[in-house]
Amino acid sequence: MCCSRYLKTIMFISTGTIFAVGAAILGVGIWVTVDADSLLDFLDAPPELVGYLLIGLGLVLTFIGFLGCCGAVRESRYMLLTFFIIILLIFIAEVAGGIWLLVSRAGVKKLLEDINEKVVVSLKEHYGGPDDEAFTTSWNTTMDTLECCGYNNYTDFYGSPHVNMTDLYPIECCKEGTYCDVVRAAVDANSGCLPKLETLIKDNALMGAVALGVCGFEIAALVMSMVLYTKVGQSD
Repeated sequence: MCCSRYLKTIMFISTGTIFAVGAAILGVGIWVTVDADSLLDFLDAPPELVGYLLIGLGLVLTFIGFLGCCGAVRESRYMLLTFFIIILLIFIAEVAGGIWLLVSRAGVKKLLEDINEKVVVSLKEHYGGPDDEAFTTSWNTTMDTLECCGYNNYTDFYGSPHVNMTDLYPIECCKEGTYCDVVRAAVDANSGCLPKLETLIKDNALMGAVALGVCGFEIAALVMSMVLYTKVGQSD
């Protein structure tokens, strides 16, 4: 009895946290959908699309958190079983995705190349354009923060409205902090943002720890929900 009460308390707290996180993500998704001038513009991604994805994720997490939390408190076998099935499906999908990432490196490389091409094209078409101030400002902020230039390097700005109008490259592309032409940029340019991001990710072991933590939490949730499900069945 004491063990059952302890499990109920842990599951209530953990699933309640999931519910709160889901609600927060849902709120951010709604904000991004409403705010078309979001900083997401720097990736040239439609804010509405990203907003809908966040809303969907928020709704799923909120629903999962509600099932686990309410199922534990009310000792509902139906809710606990539904919670178990959903978490199990998510866990299987994550394992399958991890295996795919390890085995299909060519697919991952192709995906990165597609993203690369999309971002570079958006830079050439919109950076410095009279109707693309939000896009330009977002990229300037990103480059200034990471001390990088373009997605790959300064050549990403070839043909952009800014270069076409000024024959100069962005201040962030030049280590001296001033606008520079192609000759100086070729010698004195900061590296691209993609290599900086790759280095940042490689040097940051936190992502791996978070992934392991998520998997560990899911396994614990599966065990707790099934144990409670069994105990509730025995008490009926």
